[in-house]
Amino acid sequence: MIQTIRNAFTIPDLRKKILYTILIVFIFRIGTAIPVPFIDAQALKDMMETVTNEGDTGNIISYLNMLSGRAFENATIFAMGIGPYITAQIIIQLLTVAIPPLEKLAKEGSEGRKKLNNIIRATTIGLGVFQGAMYYLMLKSNEGVVFTYDNKWVNTFVTVFIITCFCAGTALVMWLGEQINKKGIGNGISILLFTGIVASGPKVFNQLRVWWLLAREGSTSYYFAIPGMVIGFLLIIWFIVFMQNSERKVPVQYAKQIKGRKMVGGQKTFIPVKVNMSGVMPIIFASTIISVPATVKMLVYRGKTAPTFWYKVWSIFDSNSLLYAFIYFLLIIAFAYFYVTIQYNPIEIANNLHKNNGAIPGIRPGKNTIAYLSKIINRITLIGALFLSVVAVLPIVISSFTNINISFGGTSILILVGVALETVSQIESQMLMRHYKGFLD
Repeated sequence: MIQTIRNAFTIPDLRKKILYTILIVFIFRIGTAIPVPFIDAQALKDMMETVTNEGDTGNIISYLNMLSGRAFENATIFAMGIGPYITAQIIIQLLTVAIPPLEKLAKEGSEGRKKLNNIIRATTIGLGVFQGAMYYLMLKSNEGVVFTYDNKWVNTFVTVFIITCFCAGTALVMWLGEQINKKGIGNGISILLFTGIVASGPKVFNQLRVWWLLAREGSTSYYFAIPGMVIGFLLIIWFIVFMQNSERKVPVQYAKQIKGRKMVGGQKTFIPVKVNMSGVMPIIFASTIISVPATVKMLVYRGKTAPTFWYKVWSIFDSNSLLYAFIYFLLIIAFAYFYVTIQYNPIEIANNLHKNNGAIPGIRPGKNTIAYLSKIINRITLIGALFLSVVAVLPIVISSFTNINISFGGTSILILVGVALETVSQIESQMLMRHYKGFLD
């Protein structure tokens, strides 16, 4: 990986893209450090420490911080992070399957995609306003966090100004991600998520230090927890890399043809079907959806001394519960199939093979080839979806039995390793494209 990046810097065009991506990441990190006005930093810190120490909501705060690069807990202009943009993409992709006009736009090529992107942007702004308003209400419900004044018009201005800052931050993060897609290297959403998780690295090391101090004070269980977590994470990283690079090779035979006085064709090749074709997107989609109940509970019921019936209902979806892990498991599998269905079309592959006089040995062209490819893709997708689900859910199950908060450890590692491998793969493909000499040489 290091050698690949080093070689990439020797190519001027690719070096420019990498440096541009680093610049966008730098701007993103600056935005996560700029606080929104009219908020008391010390009161906010005390409130977040209280919320984080509550077992039922601590994990959702950790998740939102992960998406925003710890901007959420500091109420900066990027507090909403990339979350609204991800949610908007999920909503529009789901509606594309259900609403014919949107489905028609998706099939209209580049022009249709431009219109869909505009719809996604508008939806992102709407979600930014909504989530910003919800976050403001949570801050407002804690005395002293938001500055208040005697004049109601001034208070109204403060309210509108804070929500506008959150919404503007959402729009800017969306724009930064799109700029990476256009002029940088890698997937914009994934790169910004990667940056946010890496920014939380010092907090992880601080947690290990706290465990070590607890172990020295007499909690001997932490002597096993620290090396166990480190070894477990290393094994998970190895497993992720192995599964990300695994693929099923479907053999393809091209028929021989006589063109003029020459015999052409007859090559044997294969169609690579990766085990994890959808990357980390099912994890991101599922995490966004599954966090909604916990977010509602955090915003509406925090501070209640006598839990109501609905409070208990929302508590079923707490991120440290086994039901949460089970729903999360199913959502990852569902989104993996959904994402692969959009990206991988067996009918199109079979038609391309037929046009180029290619066929899978032992399989008739046409419907049989489509059925064969669909069968392989479904099986491979199931293996990849189970792999994603197990890695994401295992830390949650461990947390529920040990009361050690590592609930989003698997999700973080999946995103980190997945984005790193995906970005390096893009760099390698662009290097190969630029170094290809062609048949004339």
